[in-house]
Order: sequence, then structure tokens, then C-alpha cells
Amino acid sequence: MKNKKHTPPKFFLNFFRWFCHPEMSDYIEGDLMEVYDRNLKKLGKGKADWKFIIDVILLLRPGIIKPRKAYQNLNSYSMYKSYFKIGWRTLFRNKDYALMNIAGLALSITCCLLIFTLVKHHLSFDNFHENNEQIYRIVTEMHSENEHYSTGVPTPLGTLVRDNQTFSEKTARIYIHPNALITLPEEEEKIKYKEASGVTFAEPEFFNIFNFHLVEGSIESSMNALNSAIISERLAVKYFGDKNPIGKTILLENDLEISISGILKDIPDNTDFRSEIIVSFPTFKSFMPWLASDDFWSGISGNLQTYVVLNPSTPTYEAEEALTYYAQEYPINKQTKSVYKLQALSDIHFIDRFGGGVIDKNHLWILSAIGIFLLLTACVNFINLATAQALRRAKEVGVRKTMGGQRRQLFWQFMVETGIITAISIFIAIIAAYILLPNLNNLYETNLRLALFTDRSLILFIVVLGLVITFLAGFYPGYLLGGFQPITAFRQKLSQQHIGGFNLRRTLIVSQFVISQVLIISLIVVINQMRFTKNADLGFDKEAIVMVKAGDYAISKMEAVKNECYRLPGVEQVSLCNNAPASADKWETDILRGNSQEKMDFLINMKLVDANYVSTFNLDIIYGRNLIVSDTVMEILVNETLVELLGIINPNDALGSHISVNSGNMKGQIVGVIKDFHDRSFHEAISPTILASASRHYSHFAIKIDPQDIQSTLEGLRSIWQGNYQDQVYEYAFLDDRIEQFYLTENMMLSGIQMFTIIALCISCLGLYGLISFMVTQKTKEVGIRKVMGGGEIHIMWIFGKEFVLLIGLGFVIASPIGWWLMQRWLQDFAFSIQIDIWTFAIAGIGTLIIAAATVSYQVLRVAFLNPVLSLKAE
Repeated sequence: MKNKKHTPPKFFLNFFRWFCHPEMSDYIEGDLMEVYDRNLKKLGKGKADWKFIIDVILLLRPGIIKPRKAYQNLNSYSMYKSYFKIGWRTLFRNKDYALMNIAGLALSITCCLLIFTLVKHHLSFDNFHENNEQIYRIVTEMHSENEHYSTGVPTPLGTLVRDNQTFSEKTARIYIHPNALITLPEEEEKIKYKEASGVTFAEPEFFNIFNFHLVEGSIESSMNALNSAIISERLAVKYFGDKNPIGKTILLENDLEISISGILKDIPDNTDFRSEIIVSFPTFKSFMPWLASDDFWSGISGNLQTYVVLNPSTPTYEAEEALTYYAQEYPINKQTKSVYKLQALSDIHFIDRFGGGVIDKNHLWILSAIGIFLLLTACVNFINLATAQALRRAKEVGVRKTMGGQRRQLFWQFMVETGIITAISIFIAIIAAYILLPNLNNLYETNLRLALFTDRSLILFIVVLGLVITFLAGFYPGYLLGGFQPITAFRQKLSQQHIGGFNLRRTLIVSQFVISQVLIISLIVVINQMRFTKNADLGFDKEAIVMVKAGDYAISKMEAVKNECYRLPGVEQVSLCNNAPASADKWETDILRGNSQEKMDFLINMKLVDANYVSTFNLDIIYGRNLIVSDTVMEILVNETLVELLGIINPNDALGSHISVNSGNMKGQIVGVIKDFHDRSFHEAISPTILASASRHYSHFAIKIDPQDIQSTLEGLRSIWQGNYQDQVYEYAFLDDRIEQFYLTENMMLSGIQMFTIIALCISCLGLYGLISFMVTQKTKEVGIRKVMGGGEIHIMWIFGKEFVLLIGLGFVIASPIGWWLMQRWLQDFAFSIQIDIWTFAIAGIGTLIIAAATVSYQVLRVAFLNPVLSLKAE
């Protein structure tokens, strides 16, 4: 038996023959084969093949590659010019087909452009800083019965890290004072501004970590001097107009006088550092000396934050291990285990538990997935309509092939047609995106711009998107058209099998409706959850309650203002407190029971309130009585959750017990148990909570007003504040609006899903309409024969309808488990959520069926009631 002769890899041998100059091909190939045979004997088949591949690649150089002839370029140009002309004429000849494809693609591309712009904006937050990948914020996790998270760390930690640790190249502490009152004392009327972004006290190294640049002044002199500040260019114009702001003075909270010593370049939109007034850190020590103390280890403020630039050679886990020493050596609370973690700068914008959560990263991925789904849906439409059109173009293909046209030429002809449709769609989508962008900015509270001529990433995205769409939408129809046999095409003997059969089209239609129904299921679940958060019993009254910040915390002044408020006809109740029952601000502290010196292993939420608090918010005291008015903590109300954590089985037994909070500084007797109320959003479990009186901590008025007389009551409150707090800016907020802010991300998500669901359904219905139009054309004569043979209109309608009912039903069967799984994962983020019931899927399925029926009804009814004589003449 002869030995089998081994040959080199055929693909690379053919590749060599394709590119090699004809005059060199024979003797170079001979050398290649000779070397290959030698390697085969020495090294074996595998290594010889690899060496052959390398030799072929190394030969791919200018001296060996065959030259391209000039006439080939000319022919290529003429050929593509011809493709373009024919493609353009074909689209004009089939306007309905072209318009449906353009409409579907333009809708999906518009969504993709808007989603890309939004996602790119949020992912770009703070990535403009040098070494941004090495910048971290030290945050605190507190582990006890419940887990608590803080963006802050004890004040001395930053100094110790800077002085003693090598994992940090740079370290800076900042303190953010939000919603700051700024007064211009040099102006005649002492103009006041409320800066929502606040004031930041920062150490000089803050500017070595973050790239915020000065246009005037010096970082060193400004950030080391006492009572010195830098303000942004925008604020400089806002406060002082055309005057030079350097050397001017501003007042912070009507108390701290600060001199302007530098001008900061305006802060970019894509940063979470929004403060436009940066004050030197030495000034913070006079503004809030107890928190600024380098001996203050007994508490944490989330506004006092520490940033580090991590040494590139140090992994994050090693740095966190080094920080463990300080948590153990300087415990914040002996019963609560504190853990210091490093939070990457890129995560600050997204992580809700550490003060981010402007938009969830999952929300961005969901939006991206929706954009991809919409694009696929539009491409599926294109393929469906193109394959349906293929039968009509059979003669054209037959003529081209008879005249010498090759399959690849017909393929590229169709790809050029697809490219023309894609280009038109992109042009329309860009215009639509410009028009819709303001709505997107309003929805997501952003300031996005489509910088079409300057944003390279956007230009690249549009180009890649166009190429991908052209390939996805045009490849299969082009391949299909090129495969028609001329004789079969001329004789009009092409059947559904020649264009992929109904099975392919069924698959494409099902995939469209799977995407649409998943979106509908998601929409219904999100709507129901948002309705639940809005209508569920929170355990307190939130309607028509206005929260107004006090201008002076002196209790005598606050009581006087409270009495004035009662004189207004529209005011029903007034309470003094530190915050509302549900508030983003929490005072979490430790708790001791009785005479025990051991703190409990959980933190409680402390609300300091007057005796009117219970009636103002309609809290339910289920055991005991309300508080008696007191200037200091003497009596305490506790909620059911706290009673349970204290180990008291019968809540009535809690009455008379003594507890101490805030490291034993506040002590009192439990006089009542209140029914649990939601103190945060439905994302979180109900906190163990106490209510106690301590007048020196009151900062807000909670005013319940008559819903029928809101406007005049608010004007009356304004007059009272302007009369009593001339040095303050009057500001108020309705409690239900504040609670609505808890679900800002979910509401944005809801609006987005609503819009994209409608678009997905529109695209699907466009494809459905196109297909039913094609089916009606193909079956018109069949319908005529059936009617002559006695078939009724209902029977005719069922011929067309049963196909789509089955396909939509199959799509529903596939979409239901996918939608359930996705929404179940989303609901896991809520401590209190709805149950997904059977009606969610029933509404999605029936709704899709009704929409599909409405889409095809006109064409089906038209052919069903058509005179059979006209039907039989159709062909």
C-alpha cells in the first residue's frame, strides 16, 4: 500500500497563488514545496504546516504581490457606479418597500444614536483626570445586625494614610457642605444665593489628584491660606459681573467670611464633583471644628471624604488590608465592625449605597440591549421584506444571469441597494436625533449634545453602525437573489422554498415579537411596581405636607414662627423636627438597653421631633402614648422593628423600659410603640427607629396644609419667612415630591421602556404590514377561486389570520419566561415589591395580538370582500 502524500494547507497555498506575481509564481512555489517536504521529514506534519503558513505570510510584500492593472480600477468604478444607479432606480420603482424599510431602520438608528450618546456620557464621568484608573475613594462599611454604608471616613484617617502608608501616592481630604447659602456682603442689598451644589473644603493635594484647572490665581496660596476660596468662571460672572472677583469677599451661611483668591475653569458636565466654590481646608477647622479635629474617631460624616491615588504596584486588596489596622486600632463603635474599602473613581457615579446612583449601570446595559434589539428587529424586517420581494425580482435576476452576470455581482448589487437604504435611514435618524435630544435631556436631566463633526467616537459609531446594518440586513437577501437559476426565474416557477420558505420568515417574525413582548412584559411590571410605590401605605401621611428649612435653629424663634403659621387659614398642623418620616438624611447611631454598658449590635435611625409630629404625619401609636413636650430627650417612641430587635416578644412589655442612644448621651424611657413606617425607599428594609424630643436638633418645619388652598397658604408662609428670616432664602418642598425622588432612576427607566416599547411595536408592525401585503398579492387569485367555490369572508380572513396568531403565540411562549426572569432579577433590588402574576403575561399576549390584528386588518378585509371576478383577473 502506498504511503499517503502530505500536502501543505490548501487555503494558504491558494492564497499564495492568488497574490503572487505570475512571473515569479512557479519557481517560488517550487522552493516553498521543497522546504515544506524537508520540514515534513524532520519535524512532522503539524510543525511543517505552521512553518509553511509563516513562509507564505512573510512572502506577502510589495516585490512579490502582483500589480493591479489600471483598467481594473476603471472597471471597478464603473461597476459600482452601475450598481448605485440600478439600486436607486429599483428603490424608486418599489417605493412602498423602500419606505417601510427606511422607516423601520430610521426609527431603530435614531434610538441607537440617542442611547449611544447617553451611555457614552455616563460612562465618561471623571475619566478626564490623569491616572483616573488609580484614583480611589476610601469608604466605610459598618457590619452589625444591619449593614450600613458611608461615603465618609473618620477625619484623622486621611492624615494617617498620608503620613504612614506607601500604597498611596497622593492623599486628599474634602468636606462637602451641600445647599450652601452665599451672601455678597459688599453689595448694597446683600444679595443672597442658594447654591445646591454646595461648597467644598479641600486640601491642596486635591488639585494634584483631580484635573480641575485654574485660569487665575495659585493653588498653593489659595488652598493653604485661611478663609480663602476659588470659584468657577460661571460663578464669578454670576456674582460680580464684569468686575475682577480676586480679592472680593463672600459670606458662607451668613457667618464665615471668605476671600476670593482664584478663578477655576468651569467644571465639565461629566463629573460628580459639582461644587463651584472650593475653600481651603484650614478654613474648615474654623467652620466645623469638632468634625475637623484630628482626634475625632467617634463618628463619620458622609460629606467628609478621603481620596487617594493608589500606587500602581499595589493591588487594592493589599491597600484594604493595610486599612484594617486603623479600623481595629481606632474603632468607631465596639459593637459595630467597621471595614474601610477602596471605591474606584469610575464606580462613584453609579453605586447608590455610596451616594451615587444618579443612574444605575444596569440601566445603561438595559438601554444598550434595547438599542441592539431594536436594530435587530429592523434588520429582521428588512430581510423579511427583501425575501418577499425576491419573487417579484425573479425575471430581473434571470436577465442578468443570461447576460453573463455572476452570482457575486448580483450579491454586491443587492448590498449596494441595502447600503443606499441604510445611508438614507442614517441621514433621517441624525435629523430625528437632533430633534428628540432635548426630550432626552429633560427625561434624564442631562445636557447632552450631538457633536456630529467633532466627536470622533460618534462618527466612528455611525460608520460602524451603517456597515453592520448593511451586512446584517443585506447579506442573506443578496445571497438568496444571486442563487436563482435563470430558467426557473424566467418561467416564474420560483416557490417559497427558493426564497427560504415560510420557515425562515416564521422564525424572523417570531423573533420580532419575542423582543416586543419582552419589552411589553417589562413595561407592565415596572408600571405596576411604580404604582405600588406610589399607592402603598407608607405608614404615615405624605399628602399636602410642606417641609420648610428653618432659618434660625433657636427654639424660641422656631416656636414663634410656628405660632404665626397656625394663624394662616390653610395651615392644619405644624411640627418641628430634624427630618420627615421618610428622608434621604439619616441620623444613625448606637443604642444601649437599660443600664447595660454594652451597645447593641445594630444601629438605629434617630428622629428628633416635637409632640405634634405624630399627629402631623398621622403616625399610628399602637401601644402607649405620645411624647410630652421637652427640650431634651426624656421620653421615646420606638417602632415595631426596634422592639423585635430588642428581643421583646410583646410590644406592650416595651413600655417603661429605658434606653440610651448616641453613645449614652441621650437617655429616655419608652412611652409608646408606633406602627412601622417606611423611612426610606422600598429598596430598603424598614430601619429600627426612635422618635424623641430634643429641641436643639430641630432644623425643619413640617406643615400640613389644606389641599384646597395650597397657593395662598404657600404665599402666606413666604411672607412669614421673609419677615422672620431676612438673612435666609425661603425654600420649601412637598414631602410627596421628595419621596418621588427616591425612585428617580426607576421613573427614568419607565419612561425609556415606554418609548422603546412603542418603537419596537411600530417596527414590528411595519414588517407585519409589509408581509401581509405580499401575502395578499400572492394569494389574490386563490381567494377568488375559494369565494367562487363557496368560501365565506370569515373563512378567507382566517386563512391569513391563523398564520400570525400561531406565530405571535409562539413568540409569547418564548418571551414569557425571558421577561419573567429579567423582571424577577430587577425586582430583587426592592425590599418591598409586587408579585408577577398571570395577568401581566395575559395583558402582554392579548395586547400584542390586538395590535397585530389592527395592523393586518385593512389588507385582509380588503381582499376578503373583493369581488371574485376582480380576484381571478389579478394575475
